[in-house]
Amino acid sequence: MAEAVHPHCETDLTRIEPDDRLVMLARTIQLPDPDLETALANGCANWRRFGDTCLGQALYRHRAVFHNTAQAPVWSHLELSYFRTFVPAGVIRDLVSEPAATQTGLLRAEILLTTPASFVLPRAWQGSAGRPEWQASLEYIQVEEPHLGAYRNVMRDFCGPAAAWLVRAGRVGTFRAMETAAVLYRAPNLTVDWNQIHLCELDPKRFEGFGRAFETALREKSPDGPDFDGAFAGLDRMRTVPRWTFNDPLVEADAALARGGKVIP
Repeated sequence: MAEAVHPHCETDLTRIEPDDRLVMLARTIQLPDPDLETALANGCANWRRFGDTCLGQALYRHRAVFHNTAQAPVWSHLELSYFRTFVPAGVIRDLVSEPAATQTGLLRAEILLTTPASFVLPRAWQGSAGRPEWQASLEYIQVEEPHLGAYRNVMRDFCGPAAAWLVRAGRVGTFRAMETAAVLYRAPNLTVDWNQIHLCELDPKRFEGFGRAFETALREKSPDGPDFDGAFAGLDRMRTVPRWTFNDPLVEADAALARGGKVIP
């Protein structure tokens, strides 16, 4: 991971917990025509049309696969729309209805909630435009239902605090762990499944996986704390990672998120 410290690490962090009622509408899209990308990006930039409960939108374009166990084709875009408390019915109608699915190549639409202690941004977050080396890491994770509680405990007790250390050090932009609350639409031909999405901005050329990065962070935070193997024991039994990709951030109209949640001094 990069050793340089970005200026935003000098500011406080925001951690958004489940009781802060941040709700995301995620759309996984395979655009039928590349020329439609401009319209999709313009729509995200015009996120205020969704009303006062909308906190912004972001759009990511697939660039490369980092890890892939699924044989299905990779989709072209992921769109995230952020709301307070709930996603308005009109937004779901506009973005998830059958005509929208047909016109935009919608593969999946879902409601996401934040994972405990694991949704962290700098309070000065303005997107990754100042770090051209950064790409958006999108990790699609399937946690087996009997292990969901244990998985949340690992995220809350170890992954989230380690991620906060990495964000504060400027080694990653944000760390946003989200879990699926409901799948609103799924295309019949979509064979990949997941119930968690993790978003993080980083430099792929210096990235060796979160295992190494989290181990470094935990050792820095608590030299006498549990070792890496003990902290993450059994994680591979709880979940699989069917797809992990690096992406270009096309629209990052999500600065308002950093003004919510709880301050981590």
